[in-house]
Amino acid sequence: MSYAELSMMPPKFVIISFFEMEVDMNASKFTLRLCLAVLTFLVPLSISYSLNTQIRPVSLQKPMPDFTLPVYQGEPLTLSHLKGKNILLIFPRGLAGKDHWCHVCNYQYVELAELEKKHRIREKYRLEILFVLPYSQEMVKEWVEKFPEQLKDIENWKNPESAEKLDERGKRRLKMVRDNFPNHYSYEPGQVPLLFPILIDSERTVSKGLGIFTLNWGGSQIEQNIPTVYLIDRKGVVQFKYMSQNTFDRPSPDYLLNFLSRMNQQH
Repeated sequence: MSYAELSMMPPKFVIISFFEMEVDMNASKFTLRLCLAVLTFLVPLSISYSLNTQIRPVSLQKPMPDFTLPVYQGEPLTLSHLKGKNILLIFPRGLAGKDHWCHVCNYQYVELAELEKKHRIREKYRLEILFVLPYSQEMVKEWVEKFPEQLKDIENWKNPESAEKLDERGKRRLKMVRDNFPNHYSYEPGQVPLLFPILIDSERTVSKGLGIFTLNWGGSQIEQNIPTVYLIDRKGVVQFKYMSQNTFDRPSPDYLLNFLSRMNQQH
């Protein structure tokens, strides 16, 4: 059997094949050691996610560190269990000040949720979308419950009273808000579509390990993440990484989906 044929076989099948060969050949201890060596060599070929226990910042074209976190909507999730799918991994900012949540983060989640409802983007792009927040279950619940209020704030910013009376600075701010929040979304309390797993990184193990968690960013001193986006291919390798320099500079869904299209063609 050639190496190429072996590398295509699941590790469990490799063990069985070599074990049967031992019986037929009345194999020595040397043969058993060969079997274990081949198995150890083949496992990394089938799993690209980094199995290092310590999470560290990851570079492009490198395996994404594996991790397991609780999920707000249900059972814990292990990243490597999604192997075979592309992953859009989003670390929203979260808090932007004391008792003040980042509006862009809620809008970003809803924007993708609406695209999923209308165009089934997860199926189309062989994709899973994950959000990670560096807070407790109770704080994540507060973030979710703030969606209707946050979206209402955005609409009020986009449609101020007496917009024609704004000075030049006010007009520039109005344009910036309308450019960055082009779509209208509105939900009643309890009606927000939570289509994507929200992972709870309460110990900040993942956020700190990746170098994302901070106490001072965007002019506010609060426990928060630097807004960060990863696109991970079906083998677990990071193909896209973006860390924000300000709260409005995050890549749009159109940009990310176009990148995914090219990624699927190349991999």
